[in-house]
Amino acid sequence: MPQNPLTRRTFLLGTGAMLVLSACGSGGGGGSDARQLGISAIPDQDPELLNRLYPAVAERFADATGVPVAYRPVTDYSAVVRAFEIGDIHLAWMGGLTGVQARVRVPGATALAQRDIDADFHSVFIAGADSGLRPFDTIDGLRSLAGHTLTFGSETSTSGRLMPQFFMRKAGLELSDLRGAPGFSGSHDATIEAVATGSFEVGAVNEQVWKASAAAGEIDLSGVRELWRTPGYADYQWLARPDLDETFGSGTRRKVLDLLLDLDAGDSEDAEILKLFGAQSFVRTENSAYDRIEDVARDLGLLR
Repeated sequence: MPQNPLTRRTFLLGTGAMLVLSACGSGGGGGSDARQLGISAIPDQDPELLNRLYPAVAERFADATGVPVAYRPVTDYSAVVRAFEIGDIHLAWMGGLTGVQARVRVPGATALAQRDIDADFHSVFIAGADSGLRPFDTIDGLRSLAGHTLTFGSETSTSGRLMPQFFMRKAGLELSDLRGAPGFSGSHDATIEAVATGSFEVGAVNEQVWKASAAAGEIDLSGVRELWRTPGYADYQWLARPDLDETFGSGTRRKVLDLLLDLDAGDSEDAEILKLFGAQSFVRTENSAYDRIEDVARDLGLLR
């Protein structure tokens, strides 16, 4: 990957964050050391990208709040929800579904901010050229996927599983209509690679990651075509535990929110973080923005 102006600082902080991680996670009860504010994120993309981004974010949160902040990487989506539930992390970058799951388990948790692109987010169905599938313009075209193999991303991914399955069902396509059980690649990058290499004929992915992968040219997509872009829905969010101010001091939540909202694409340091998030800015959000996600999750049996 190309170098960026945050590399040296990110490496130093990332090393420290990993040292913190090795010493935590064994506590019970509240779960975390009150002297350290833990942040984490769903592992929806290449770990190398995530390890460039979140230590830099941790440093900015530390500057804004005046307390030590540690980035605590996890291996899968459910681990973020669990760590948030037991208090090992206090702020988390969640998808729509994982955010709803976490709020169900932690009453009073609050969605603080989302990117400018998250209020109207989209999934994309992609297919290998050898599948014989052609692009279509309406939701009814999803019925053409019957008899083909398909992989989602993570089982609890909003854009890589929840909403694609919702639109499939709305079109009258059930998972049993596919050829074999659907796959779960674990991340959007892995889904794109699975389709590009022919492991699956069809994949459902986050539109942002799809566009970034095509632009980066790191995977040969010459044999992959976009079939259909879904209607929009609310997705990613920064989620805060309800005890954030109690644990780290009055106003901590406000300081975090102000930092996110004040990130300026015209400032070189802010712009680098926003670029890694694939956004131009962060905007205020609230729990009710994800009511539709909650309804779909309940309908598909993914909320428990």
